[in-house]
Parts: sequence; C-alpha cells; structure tokens
Amino acid sequence: MTNNELVGIGLYTPVEAQRLLGVSASKVARWLRGHSANGREYKPLWRPQVELDDGAVYLGFRDLMEVRAANQFIEAGVSPQMVRKAIVEARKYINEDRPLSTTRFKTDGRTIFLEIAEQEGDSRLLDLLKRQYAFGKIMERSFKDVEFDGVSPNRWWVNSKRAGVVVDPQQSFGQPIEHETGIPTLVLAHAVKAEGSLVKAAKAWCVHPRQVERAVRFEQSIQGKAA
Repeated sequence: MTNNELVGIGLYTPVEAQRLLGVSASKVARWLRGHSANGREYKPLWRPQVELDDGAVYLGFRDLMEVRAANQFIEAGVSPQMVRKAIVEARKYINEDRPLSTTRFKTDGRTIFLEIAEQEGDSRLLDLLKRQYAFGKIMERSFKDVEFDGVSPNRWWVNSKRAGVVVDPQQSFGQPIEHETGIPTLVLAHAVKAEGSLVKAAKAWCVHPRQVERAVRFEQSIQGKAA
C-alpha cells in the first residue's frame, strides 16, 4: 500500500496499539497473524486492513477498534475461544469482517453470544449473559466515546471527549491528535521536553499552552499501557 492508499485507514504497529489500548503487542500480533499453541493452529481473527508486504503486522483504525472491543469481552471473563467464535458467527448476521466494533453488534451481540454459549454448554458465559446489566456494561465500554459512520466506527475520543484528544484515520494517519490544533499529541509532548516548558513549546508551535498541556496530560495517561 502507498501513503495515499493509507489516508483514511490509519496506520499502527502492534506496539502503538498497545500504547493506546493497553493490549499487549504480542497478543495483537497473534490475533492478526495467527499462531500455534498446544499442537493446534489458530488462524488470524480477521485480515488486517494494512498490508505493507514487509512481513510485519500493521493495523488500520477499524482493526484498532475491533481489538479494543474483543479485549473488553475478554477482560469481562469471556474466553478468547468464545470471542473467536462470536466473530465467526457475527459475520453471518453482520456484513462486516470486524463485527464486534459495529453498532449492529451492540444490538445483536447478546443474542449471538447466547446461541454460542448454549451450543458449547458454557455456563460461565451464560451466567454473564443472563445478568443483562453486565453485558450492557461491556458494550457501553466498547462503544464509549466512539463516533460512527453508519454502523462502523470512524473516530475515537480517547479517554473522553472532554480530554480533547481524538484518533481519526482521516488525520495524521490515525495518530492521537490534540483536537483543536490537529497536532499529534506526541509531537507537542516532545516539544515541551525540547523547549523546557509548556509556554515555550506553545510559542514554538504557535498554539495556546492549554492545548499543549492537554497533549502532555494525554501522553502521561497512556505511559503505563506501553509498559
């Protein structure tokens, strides 16, 4: 893919996905590349949006949102195997290769998981689904601060809209930006280190110190996810 073809798709390495989502880079790579374990071969959960023909794994914005949704279910106690099956089953109902992050899954996801749980005799998942409020909370976290174009996600206000940092595949190849200036948060944070203060960095970039502070605060908030 060329740079022009990447416009509107976004571009992230597994390490960058970890920085934003807190999901380990190795896990992201396994999900998108496939892997073997205990003598079994596991195919990729879906085909990544971005292929640069260099042997490495890359994600587009939609991939990023699907990883985020899948991880929300796993953190709530749904097994990775059930999440894998849900993706396969959901494709039968939802005409999307990455169904978990669509608004259709928000509506139909409980029914899809319920059918799988009953087929597999998964009492733990059935218990989760019977407690509808619990499933609702998972979906709420998965869709929190995400904007949609029809059924598909197209912008993500990381942390919250009030925090003022957005991930938009139409801007800066999907890197987090301070929304008022459109400048990547990492650029502004590095400017503070280089200039020695928020005020000097703001002056160098012809922006308000408040906007620089917003970018710095965001970068500090995700430092732990990259560890």
